[in-house]
Amino acid sequence: MKEKLTFLPKLALVLFCLISLTYIAILGQSLLAPLLFSFLMGILLLPVANFLERRLKFKRSLSTIVSVILMISVIGGIIYFFGNQLSALWADWPLLKEKADVSYHELQHWISKTFHVNTEKQLAYLNDSTEKALATSAAIVATTLATLSSTLLFLGFTLLFTFFILNYRRILFTFLTSVFKEEHKEKVTEIVSQIQYIIKKYIIGLFLQMFIVTVLMITVLSLLGVKYAVLLGLVAGIFNVVPYLGIFFALLISCLITFATAGAGKVLLVLIAFVAVHAVDGNILMPLVVGSKVKINALFAFIGIVVGEMIWGISGMFLCIPYLAMLKIIFDRIDYLKPWGILMGEEHKPLKKKRVYHITKKIKLEEKD
Repeated sequence: MKEKLTFLPKLALVLFCLISLTYIAILGQSLLAPLLFSFLMGILLLPVANFLERRLKFKRSLSTIVSVILMISVIGGIIYFFGNQLSALWADWPLLKEKADVSYHELQHWISKTFHVNTEKQLAYLNDSTEKALATSAAIVATTLATLSSTLLFLGFTLLFTFFILNYRRILFTFLTSVFKEEHKEKVTEIVSQIQYIIKKYIIGLFLQMFIVTVLMITVLSLLGVKYAVLLGLVAGIFNVVPYLGIFFALLISCLITFATAGAGKVLLVLIAFVAVHAVDGNILMPLVVGSKVKINALFAFIGIVVGEMIWGISGMFLCIPYLAMLKIIFDRIDYLKPWGILMGEEHKPLKKKRVYHITKKIKLEEKD
């Protein structure tokens, strides 16, 4: 019999594997991030490709090309609509700059009155900060160009990987079932089908949630008379894809734009609108649309988001939840990994035992004389 590993060697092996995988993920970000994102897109487009292949009798390559073109059209439409809204904001840039200058002088006066810091000291501090910023302007430009090029590279790799994953999906499935022993083949097939079902429902629910939040924000901000309500609603819906943290970035951007266009009064209304919509989203939309598909507790979801941001930035924040869901599906179906699945999942509330009341009727018979 093989000797069982003690706790410390097991722990050391697990930590070594985690550190190694994290290091590989950091080194291979430009390749692995679009590959994992393409895998999610492939799962989402799989019903479309199957429909074109089985119902319309398309060949495998043709159905894959049509599915990828459909994905490009949807993403391109969103980018085009977002670009139109940004162009309207850019057209009003001189007005925004003028209002920002007025707001800056009001803020400067408030600082002088409240903290007793005269205007000359404030200007000296700003001039010093400006000189430092100009000194590092070359680095900022280089970083911006690098970010733009990496984004284009990410999109290009995503399209190619999505095409290859859809086109060779049967080979990939056969590989997964062939790697394991014959007695595990049924369980592996069950896990793969369950992952495909859960992730497809999750992504669809996520896009549905994004659409509902966008419509709610556009409606509320339009009723409040906030300028650029469509742009701010679209920003809120897109950033809401990143759980927990996205709504705060969207709120910050919306407050800055509203402050430059309408003043502090409208900023308070925008803040209230965001809090109200986020409350509806967190308590109604998320449990109904998304939460029922992915049962990951908030602690592990938040840890996954932070670790994903540390490793891959924004793409890591988006990818962490669906891949945590995949891990939980695998853990729940492997006996010695079930405790980890329990740790990642939500707490199961014990079912209350219903009291059962038995109605008995005693009938007393008396003899009559």
